[in-house]
Amino acid sequence: MNNKLYDSRRDFDGSARLLMIGALAAVVGALSTLTADLLLHAIRFFTNLFFFQTLSTAFVSPAANTLGAWVIAVPVVGGLVIGLIARYGAEQIRGHGIPEAIEAILFKNSTMSPKVALLKPLASGIAIGSGGPFGAEGPIIMTGGAVGSLLAQHFHLSGAERKTLLVAGAVAGMTAVFGTPIAALLLAVELLLFELRPRSLAPVAVACAVAGFMRPMLIESGPLFPLHTAVLPPSALVSCLIGGVLCGALAWLLSTALYRVEDGFHKLPLHWMWWPALGGLAVGIGGYLQPRALGVGYDVIADLLNNHLAAGVIASLLIVKAVIWLLALGSGTSGGVLAPLLMLGAGLGALVGPYLPGGEPAVWPLVFMAATLGGMMRAPVMAVVFAFELTHDVNALLPVLATATVAYGFTVITMHRSILTEKIARRGHHIYREYGVDPMERHSVAEVMTPAPASIDARQTIAEVLDSHFGAAQRHRAFPVTRDGALLGMLDRAAIANARAGAVVAGDLFGVNLPIFALADETCRALATRLAVHQLERLPVVDDAASRRLIGIVSRSDLIKPALSLHAEELTRQTVRPIWSPKQRPR
Repeated sequence: MNNKLYDSRRDFDGSARLLMIGALAAVVGALSTLTADLLLHAIRFFTNLFFFQTLSTAFVSPAANTLGAWVIAVPVVGGLVIGLIARYGAEQIRGHGIPEAIEAILFKNSTMSPKVALLKPLASGIAIGSGGPFGAEGPIIMTGGAVGSLLAQHFHLSGAERKTLLVAGAVAGMTAVFGTPIAALLLAVELLLFELRPRSLAPVAVACAVAGFMRPMLIESGPLFPLHTAVLPPSALVSCLIGGVLCGALAWLLSTALYRVEDGFHKLPLHWMWWPALGGLAVGIGGYLQPRALGVGYDVIADLLNNHLAAGVIASLLIVKAVIWLLALGSGTSGGVLAPLLMLGAGLGALVGPYLPGGEPAVWPLVFMAATLGGMMRAPVMAVVFAFELTHDVNALLPVLATATVAYGFTVITMHRSILTEKIARRGHHIYREYGVDPMERHSVAEVMTPAPASIDARQTIAEVLDSHFGAAQRHRAFPVTRDGALLGMLDRAAIANARAGAVVAGDLFGVNLPIFALADETCRALATRLAVHQLERLPVVDDAASRRLIGIVSRSDLIKPALSLHAEELTRQTVRPIWSPKQRPR
């Protein structure tokens, strides 16, 4: 490769717009933190209003209510209100938020309406405050995303830049709720951005950092569930394998059951507006039987992580929580999935931990909690870091990594889609979540072009051109035309047939406009885009834009060469270095 080509290529796109998008992301991070604080206050306000008939934003657990059997009616009322808001306000408030954010990113050009930004936190506050067994993270991800999208819509930005600000708002909200900025950034990478580029990674990281610094001023500081467990012995690796399979199976069971429940609601002879009330009835009955299953349940998660609950209580709590969560979420109400998954995973770990070999039982609620999350959301790296930032327990990192990886592998093999993408797939949009560097980004035009192509001198007459290049022995459909080595454009038979009157030589067929060309150091991806935009089949390649000296030609068929290289890399199996040579092979 020549030095000129070597010097011109970069690892990343270094556009200066990154600075502007980063500044906007900082604003989005601050606004999303304020929105998260507002949502948490709304949840506490409605909890006090529904369960204790007081006007307060102080934290109280709905389990402490004294309503007796009347507690069954509270979630029903909340469900009725949610149905009305969804039908007459914005239907997008239904669901747990993350699939809706993904759908907006991929299929709606990263645009959200002001209604979503206003009604989603209100609906979620009512749903959770009336006892809904949900977390605040899903609604704040969608609400924060709406904040970022709305801000982006007021500036002259591309769809990719709007996506960056939408995701920045979403994960900044998650940072504010949980105090997990790095895990939130990884959530963006593994679930929302669908790319790993500085243009998106840096602004999203800025938004997470801003939310992380603002959080202590509005919500609280320190880990949400501080914990310290002992270092596990090597024999615990067996337990990690068992735990990963159990957590993967739990993720499969919950995801499958959720969409079975949703299908059941679709078969009801009722308008979907009434479904949240039916889901609320199930929540109310479950809350009457097991009050601690109501609401977000952060206090219950803390008790599970610290082994403060008896096995019988844990078992009944998990059964009730799982059932009411599935029925409520399947009914189309508004609420998140992270907190319920944390509780169900931690409860499973608390139940089976005492029977696992190698290590103290205290660590397994945390390990199972993170592994269930990683398996269910197909985001194992995020789950590992999330567990650490929630607890600051360094000793649990290794078992969490092992168990979450096994759970992730289990769900990848057994489930076509995750709980997040299944809903989008049911709306007709398939999402492929495997990331890799596009082979056309890895290869330059110089690697696939045909060098020193046949060309036409601009001083040749039209008749000479027809005779020498477009006769019976025509080798190509079109040829580059040059004058003194500088490119004028491409010429094909149709252009000659449509030549303006008076054209004598080939150079007369071109005006003063600069020709469309490719540069040798450009990526094949950039070339493919240019061919598509201008609806061309081939382009001449020049050494630089100033001299326009012709050095090659590249066609659409040349663009399959990187794909062939990737195909060979992925599917060609061979033994590069055999263990034994034929003479050394044991007999």
